[in-house]
Amino acid sequence: MVFRNERWPDGTPSWVDLMVPDQAKAIAFYSGLFGWDVQRGGAETGFYGMAQLRGRPVAGIGQTPPGQDVPPFWTTYLAVSDVDRTAAAVTEAGGRIVTPVMEVLKESRMAIAADPTGAVFGLWEAGNHIGTQVVAAPGALAWNECHSRDYAAAKPFYEEVFGYGFQDISGDDFTYAVLLLDGRPVGGLGAVPGSAPPEVPSYWSAYFWAADADAAAAKVAELGGSVEGKPFDSPYGRQVRATDDQGVPFMVIAPNEQSGEPEGWAV
Repeated sequence: MVFRNERWPDGTPSWVDLMVPDQAKAIAFYSGLFGWDVQRGGAETGFYGMAQLRGRPVAGIGQTPPGQDVPPFWTTYLAVSDVDRTAAAVTEAGGRIVTPVMEVLKESRMAIAADPTGAVFGLWEAGNHIGTQVVAAPGALAWNECHSRDYAAAKPFYEEVFGYGFQDISGDDFTYAVLLLDGRPVGGLGAVPGSAPPEVPSYWSAYFWAADADAAAAKVAELGGSVEGKPFDSPYGRQVRATDDQGVPFMVIAPNEQSGEPEGWAV
């Protein structure tokens, strides 16, 4: 387990949160799955829940505001040093701002944006809250990636707005590039498979670490969620596609022989 106390570099996925119709149900599910200790804030925060590992924040769980009929999903936030400037860059590059820049107490300044293909993500200018402070441990954020309905349109957008480089690792049946900042991998961009149903939109997805992917898959089912197929091995770890008990998709990944354990890994 590695702790981080410094701001994340611009363009790095630095935070994830979940807004759901039933916050208490989500807290019970993810606490049971990942061992999170979720501390709910007061009315001034909208009773936002801060999920923690060893007292350090790793993710947020909130209640969907009354009157907002939006599907629940995990939102990936990209670190920025100037949210106003980045929001302007989003629109200039063909994206749009879904939720305008706002102050979150003294914790951050943030906005919600969408790329030209419709994938929604957040912008996070850190104040007191830098984002996730735990890496390389079960229950911590492991990876974030964008799945696009128009890969050719998404790629130049993210390059222009965030300055990403791309390491193409596409194969015969998939299109995918690792997002690089100063040569360092920070996320991924892939094409939604042609076999996907037409109603599947462009979207960002979040991966969370587990000590054992197979045990995590069984725990998901025990807690009322579901898994798609069986856990599968990749060069980056053993993975499973899961859905929580309110229909929110996410990924779980565990070290395997191919990947080895991340530096600083602790169970």
